[in-house]
Amino acid sequence: LCMEGPRAPLQTELQSVVQFLDSHLRSEVKWSVTSEYPMAFSEGNLSNIRIITENDEVLSHAVLRPVIMKTPAGLFKVGAIGSVVTSTDHRGQGLSTKTLESCLEAARLQGCDFAILWTNLYDFYRRLGFELAGTEMSVVIDQELPLPASSLKFMDTSKVDPVPLHRLYSQHSISSMRTLEETRRYLQIPNMRIYTAWDERGVLKAYAIEGKGADLNGYLHEWGGGVSSLLPLFAHIRKVQNRPITVIVPQHSQNLMRKLQEHGLKANEGYLGMIKILNPASLFNKVKRFARSIGVDDFAIEDRQGKFYLGSSEGLFSTDSEQDMVKLLFGPSKPSEIHNFDAAVNATLDRVLPLQMWIWGWDSI
Repeated sequence: LCMEGPRAPLQTELQSVVQFLDSHLRSEVKWSVTSEYPMAFSEGNLSNIRIITENDEVLSHAVLRPVIMKTPAGLFKVGAIGSVVTSTDHRGQGLSTKTLESCLEAARLQGCDFAILWTNLYDFYRRLGFELAGTEMSVVIDQELPLPASSLKFMDTSKVDPVPLHRLYSQHSISSMRTLEETRRYLQIPNMRIYTAWDERGVLKAYAIEGKGADLNGYLHEWGGGVSSLLPLFAHIRKVQNRPITVIVPQHSQNLMRKLQEHGLKANEGYLGMIKILNPASLFNKVKRFARSIGVDDFAIEDRQGKFYLGSSEGLFSTDSEQDMVKLLFGPSKPSEIHNFDAAVNATLDRVLPLQMWIWGWDSI
């Protein structure tokens, strides 16, 4: 018997790939994994799926979805990776490692600056060079919010016009870039509750989305709109659901965070995901351009023959560990809290890093 792969599936194999994923990842629900991740498993992303087969049977799988992220530091191309699974009978043979490495190589060849995935198997992914990084704040609304009466009209239905929702999403300063068609397809994901707030003129002022297929139950993982409209909407959701609801908040949403904390709600800090640098030269050039744009000219970051350098003319830190660089670049801690640079270097690095970035729940795979 001969194993094939890792490789992209043929168009004719897609159905068997989906059946493999549904039986291994979604056996307890009535919808397909493809419904939860419509962009990752679209025909347009077929070349980014990786499988290992034997006698036409799928044994192992992983999928890559490249996304463009806009941030204050510019645009980054990010390789989001998910649905990593190997059949029970073939575990322990390194098949998941092979499919993952193939996804990473595909991401590298497509110019992705870094890869991100979501998992609790930290040790396994650290062996592949990933590290926990980035910041995710979560705020549990475990009480009714005493807010003044609002003139907003709330609707609890998934039958929402994607155009105004997409318009509000596009106002986020840090997000994956989406098309209107992608928003339309995301709205069809099963097991979601979509809440919207409208003013007297029928203008959408805020939205929030709880649940996503088998995941994120009890979490508001997508939202948009101004704080003055979001707070009444969150209060409405808490009342309707009659249970604690967790709002996932980017660290840069300081105004919303402050307003939630004024109501006695506690914010818990976590990691955005596990991150691996893929194209150091491209990534570091973008960081240097960002440093110059905010007036920090004395900033150095580079990759020389497998060794990384970071600092200023006052001093350079060097490491051969990708994971060290991931933590310094993406946080959540400031560089001065991670490594004992001298005061001048600390002042320089802390102005530039960590980079602000965020991926909303619909784009996680």
